[in-house]
Amino acid sequence: MALDSSKAHGGSKAQGGSKAQRGTKALDPEGFGTLLIEEQEDRLTVLLNRPEVRNAIDQQMVDELHKVCDYLEREPKILIIAGSEGVFASGADIGQLRDRRRDDALRGINSTIFARIARLPMPVIAAIDGYCLGGGAELAYAADFRIGTPAVRIGNPETGLGIMAAAGATWRLKELVGEPLAKEILLAGAVLRAEEALRINLITGIYEAPVLMDAAHKLADRIARQDPLAVRITKSVFHAPEGAHPVIDTLAQGILFESRAKFDRMQDFLDKKMAERLAAKLPQDGAPGADIDSTPVTQDRTTR
Repeated sequence: MALDSSKAHGGSKAQGGSKAQRGTKALDPEGFGTLLIEEQEDRLTVLLNRPEVRNAIDQQMVDELHKVCDYLEREPKILIIAGSEGVFASGADIGQLRDRRRDDALRGINSTIFARIARLPMPVIAAIDGYCLGGGAELAYAADFRIGTPAVRIGNPETGLGIMAAAGATWRLKELVGEPLAKEILLAGAVLRAEEALRINLITGIYEAPVLMDAAHKLADRIARQDPLAVRITKSVFHAPEGAHPVIDTLAQGILFESRAKFDRMQDFLDKKMAERLAAKLPQDGAPGADIDSTPVTQDRTTR
C-alpha cells in the first residue's frame, strides 16, 4: 500500500491559524525510518513500513510514533494509520520481545504509545489490510475508527507465546466487542476474518485493497467537514469516565456555545433554510406571476 498524494482530499482549515503563526514545524518525512509520512492541511497519513518483518512494531517504530504524537498534540489533525505491502502489523517484534525482561514490561513500551495515540485530539482512523495481530491489533483497537479489506486477520495470539496482550487489549477489546468474544480472542487465540470483524463492529467497513486508502480519506473528509473544536471536545467527552457525566457534557457545551464557529455555522444553516423557503414560494417557469409572501419565516429552535 503506497501513499498517494495525487488524490484530492482534505482542504478544511484547522482552527488557530497557520503552523507558521503557531510556531509549529512540519514533520520531515525524511526523519523517519520505519514510517512513511504524508501530511495534508487537515490530516496526517502514516504507513507502518517494515515490510521485511510484516511491519512488526519494534522500538524504533514506537519512538517514531511518539514523534508523530508529539506533533499532533501541538498541531491537531486527523490521523490515518495503515501498513505497507498488504499488512497492517503482524505484532510486536518477537526478536525484541524475547529479550525483554520484567523491567522492560513495567515500562509499558507499547501500552504507553497506544494510549497516547488514543488520546490524540482529533480522530484516528486505522485502515487495516492483511495481518493485524498482537501489538498490531492493539494499535488498531486504540483508533477511533477501523476499516479493512477482505484479507484482514485480526486477533491476539500472545498467550500462545507465553505472554499476555498487555498493551490495551484486555480492556479495550471488551469494550469494543463484549466480554465473551473478547475472551475467545484473548484466552483461546481466536483470529477473526474480515466478515466476522465486520459483523461484531470491530471494523465498520470492508473495501478492496486498491480502494482502502481512498475509503479512509473519504471518512476523514466527513470528519473534516465538522467543526474541528466540536470534534475535539466531543472526542474528549466521549472518553471521559462515567462518573464525569453529565457535568462534563454541560461544561463542554458551554465552551462550544461561545465559539465563533457555533454562531457562524448555525447562521449559515438558518440562512440556507430561509433561502429554500423563499425559493419554494417563487412561481414556476411559465406560470402566472405571484407575489412572494414577505411574512418573516419563524425559525425553529432546537432544545438542548
